[in-house]
Amino acid sequence: MPRPYFFGYGSLVNRKTHDYQPAYPAEVRGWRRIWRHTKLRRLAYLSVIESAGDTIDGLIAAVPDDNWAALDERERAYDRLVLAPQVIRHNAPAPVKVQIYRTQREHEEAPDIRHPVLLSYLDTVVLGFLDVFGTEGVTRFFQTTDGWDAPILDDRTAPIYPRAVIPEPATRRMIDDHLDRLAVRRLSD
Repeated sequence: MPRPYFFGYGSLVNRKTHDYQPAYPAEVRGWRRIWRHTKLRRLAYLSVIESAGDTIDGLIAAVPDDNWAALDERERAYDRLVLAPQVIRHNAPAPVKVQIYRTQREHEEAPDIRHPVLLSYLDTVVLGFLDVFGTEGVTRFFQTTDGWDAPILDDRTAPIYPRAVIPEPATRRMIDDHLDRLAVRRLSD
Protein backbone atom coordinates (compact mmCIF):
# COMPACT_ATOMS: atom_id res chain seq x y z
CA MET A 1 0.00 0.00 0.00
CA PRO A 2 1.44 3.45 -0.93
CA ARG A 3 2.58 5.62 1.98
CA PRO A 4 0.90 9.04 2.42
CA TYR A 5 3.07 12.00 1.43
CA PHE A 6 2.47 15.69 0.84
CA PHE A 7 4.01 17.82 -1.90
CA GLY A 8 5.37 21.07 -0.47
CA TYR A 9 5.98 23.89 -2.94
CA GLY A 10 6.51 26.84 -0.59
CA SER A 11 7.60 26.99 3.04
CA LEU A 12 7.27 23.20 3.33
CA VAL A 13 10.30 22.90 1.03
CA ASN A 14 12.31 24.37 3.90
CA ARG A 15 12.99 21.41 6.18
CA LYS A 16 13.60 23.83 9.08
CA THR A 17 9.85 24.60 9.13
CA HIS A 18 8.72 21.02 9.82
CA ASP A 19 9.92 17.61 10.97
CA TYR A 20 8.18 15.37 8.42
CA GLN A 21 10.55 12.58 7.36
CA PRO A 22 11.62 11.11 5.08
CA ALA A 23 11.58 13.93 2.53
CA TYR A 24 12.69 13.88 -1.11
CA PRO A 25 13.04 16.45 -3.90
CA ALA A 26 10.20 16.17 -6.40
CA GLU A 27 8.52 17.91 -9.28
CA VAL A 28 4.89 18.14 -10.30
CA ARG A 29 3.76 18.66 -13.89
CA GLY A 30 0.66 20.65 -14.77
CA TRP A 31 0.85 23.17 -11.89
CA ARG A 32 2.26 26.65 -11.14
CA ARG A 33 2.66 28.53 -7.89
CA ILE A 34 0.71 31.76 -7.35
CA TRP A 35 0.51 34.33 -4.57
CA ARG A 36 -2.95 34.32 -3.01
CA HIS A 37 -4.69 36.00 -0.16
CA THR A 38 -7.46 34.05 1.51
CA LYS A 39 -10.24 35.51 3.61
CA LEU A 40 -9.28 32.91 6.24
CA ARG A 41 -5.85 34.51 6.82
CA ARG A 42 -4.59 38.05 7.25
CA LEU A 43 -1.66 37.80 4.83
CA ALA A 44 -0.91 36.39 1.38
CA TYR A 45 0.75 33.01 0.91
CA LEU A 46 1.67 30.70 -1.91
CA SER A 47 -0.90 28.49 -3.53
CA VAL A 48 -1.01 26.53 -6.78
CA ILE A 49 -3.09 26.61 -9.92
CA GLU A 50 -3.38 23.98 -12.60
CA SER A 51 -1.37 25.00 -15.64
CA ALA A 52 -0.85 22.60 -18.54
CA GLY A 53 2.74 22.49 -19.71
CA ASP A 54 4.24 23.87 -16.49
CA THR A 55 6.29 22.05 -13.85
CA ILE A 56 7.17 23.13 -10.32
CA ASP A 57 9.86 21.88 -7.99
CA GLY A 58 9.12 20.96 -4.42
CA LEU A 59 9.60 18.44 -1.69
CA ILE A 60 7.56 15.37 -0.85
CA ALA A 61 7.54 14.20 2.75
CA ALA A 62 5.87 11.39 4.64
CA VAL A 63 2.81 11.96 6.81
CA PRO A 64 3.31 9.61 9.78
CA ASP A 65 0.53 7.05 10.30
CA ASP A 66 -1.63 8.82 7.68
CA ASN A 67 -2.37 11.42 10.39
CA TRP A 68 -2.99 14.64 8.50
CA ALA A 69 -4.43 16.61 11.47
CA ALA A 70 -1.33 18.69 12.32
CA LEU A 71 -0.53 19.45 8.69
CA ASP A 72 -4.18 20.25 7.90
CA GLU A 73 -4.16 22.70 10.82
CA ARG A 74 -0.99 24.37 9.53
CA GLU A 75 -2.58 24.59 6.06
CA ARG A 76 -6.08 25.43 7.37
CA ALA A 77 -6.95 27.87 4.56
CA TYR A 78 -6.21 25.19 1.95
CA ASP A 79 -7.94 22.19 0.42
CA ARG A 80 -5.90 18.98 0.19
CA LEU A 81 -6.02 17.28 -3.21
CA VAL A 82 -4.66 13.90 -4.35
CA LEU A 83 -2.14 14.15 -7.18
CA ALA A 84 -2.33 11.65 -10.02
CA PRO A 85 0.80 9.45 -9.95
CA GLN A 86 1.69 10.33 -13.54
CA VAL A 87 2.13 14.08 -12.76
CA ILE A 88 4.72 13.68 -10.02
CA ARG A 89 8.35 12.64 -10.27
CA HIS A 90 10.44 11.82 -7.18
CA ASN A 91 13.07 9.42 -5.94
CA ALA A 92 11.27 7.94 -2.93
CA PRO A 93 12.27 4.26 -2.69
CA ALA A 94 8.74 2.95 -2.11
CA PRO A 95 5.33 3.70 -3.66
CA VAL A 96 3.76 6.88 -2.30
CA LYS A 97 0.36 8.57 -2.55
CA VAL A 98 0.99 12.31 -2.81
CA GLN A 99 -1.39 15.12 -1.91
CA ILE A 100 -1.04 18.86 -2.51
CA TYR A 101 -2.58 21.85 -0.75
CA ARG A 102 -4.37 24.60 -2.72
CA THR A 103 -6.09 27.64 -1.23
CA GLN A 104 -9.83 27.21 -0.95
CA ARG A 105 -11.15 28.82 -4.12
CA GLU A 106 -14.26 30.28 -2.49
CA HIS A 107 -12.05 32.29 -0.10
CA GLU A 108 -9.11 33.29 -2.30
CA GLU A 109 -8.29 36.71 -3.68
CA ALA A 110 -5.27 38.44 -5.14
CA PRO A 111 -2.92 39.95 -2.53
CA ASP A 112 -3.27 43.68 -1.94
CA ILE A 113 -1.77 46.36 0.25
CA ARG A 114 -3.92 45.24 3.21
CA HIS A 115 -2.96 41.57 2.64
CA PRO A 116 0.66 41.58 1.47
CA VAL A 117 3.24 38.83 1.17
CA LEU A 118 5.68 38.80 4.08
CA LEU A 119 9.32 39.07 3.07
CA SER A 120 10.18 36.82 6.03
CA TYR A 121 7.91 34.15 4.50
CA LEU A 122 9.47 34.58 1.05
CA ASP A 123 12.97 34.40 2.57
CA THR A 124 12.06 31.14 4.31
CA VAL A 125 10.66 29.66 1.10
CA VAL A 126 13.68 30.66 -0.97
CA LEU A 127 16.10 29.27 1.64
CA GLY A 128 14.34 25.91 1.28
CA PHE A 129 14.72 25.98 -2.50
CA LEU A 130 18.35 27.01 -2.18
CA ASP A 131 19.04 24.11 0.17
CA VAL A 132 17.24 21.49 -1.94
CA PHE A 133 17.74 22.73 -5.52
CA GLY A 134 20.63 25.25 -5.40
CA THR A 135 20.70 28.65 -7.09
CA GLU A 136 19.17 27.22 -10.28
CA GLY A 137 16.22 26.01 -8.20
CA VAL A 138 15.80 29.49 -6.73
CA THR A 139 15.68 30.93 -10.25
CA ARG A 140 13.10 28.30 -11.29
CA PHE A 141 11.05 29.17 -8.18
CA PHE A 142 10.80 32.81 -9.25
CA GLN A 143 10.09 31.82 -12.89
CA THR A 144 7.32 29.32 -12.02
CA THR A 145 5.48 31.58 -9.57
CA ASP A 146 2.79 34.05 -10.66
CA GLY A 147 1.47 37.09 -8.86
CA TRP A 148 4.67 39.10 -8.44
CA ASP A 149 2.51 42.23 -8.67
CA ALA A 150 1.59 41.45 -5.05
CA PRO A 151 3.03 43.94 -2.57
CA ILE A 152 5.69 42.53 -0.24
CA LEU A 153 5.93 43.78 3.35
CA ASP A 154 9.57 44.03 4.41
CA ASP A 155 9.46 42.55 7.91
CA ARG A 156 13.06 41.28 7.95
CA THR A 157 14.08 43.30 10.99
CA ALA A 158 11.16 41.90 13.02
CA PRO A 159 9.82 38.78 11.23
CA ILE A 160 6.07 38.28 11.47
CA TYR A 161 6.09 34.85 9.82
CA PRO A 162 6.10 32.37 12.77
CA ARG A 163 8.50 29.87 11.18
CA ALA A 164 10.86 32.49 9.72
CA VAL A 165 14.37 31.35 8.81
CA ILE A 166 16.76 34.29 8.50
CA PRO A 167 18.98 34.37 5.39
CA GLU A 168 22.67 35.24 5.38
CA PRO A 169 23.52 38.61 3.77
CA ALA A 170 24.59 37.07 0.43
CA THR A 171 21.33 35.10 0.19
CA ARG A 172 19.34 38.17 1.15
CA ARG A 173 21.02 40.06 -1.73
CA MET A 174 20.20 37.22 -4.13
CA ILE A 175 16.52 37.33 -3.12
CA ASP A 176 16.46 41.13 -3.42
CA ASP A 177 18.05 40.91 -6.88
CA HIS A 178 15.29 38.53 -8.06
CA LEU A 179 12.63 40.87 -6.65
CA ASP A 180 14.28 43.87 -8.32
CA ARG A 181 14.33 42.08 -11.70
CA LEU A 182 10.61 41.41 -11.30
CA ALA A 183 9.97 45.04 -10.20
CA VAL A 184 8.21 43.83 -7.06
CA ARG A 185 6.80 46.62 -4.89
CA ARG A 186 8.07 46.48 -1.31
CA LEU A 187 6.34 48.08 1.63
CA SER A 188 8.13 49.24 4.76
CA ASP A 189 7.27 47.58 8.04
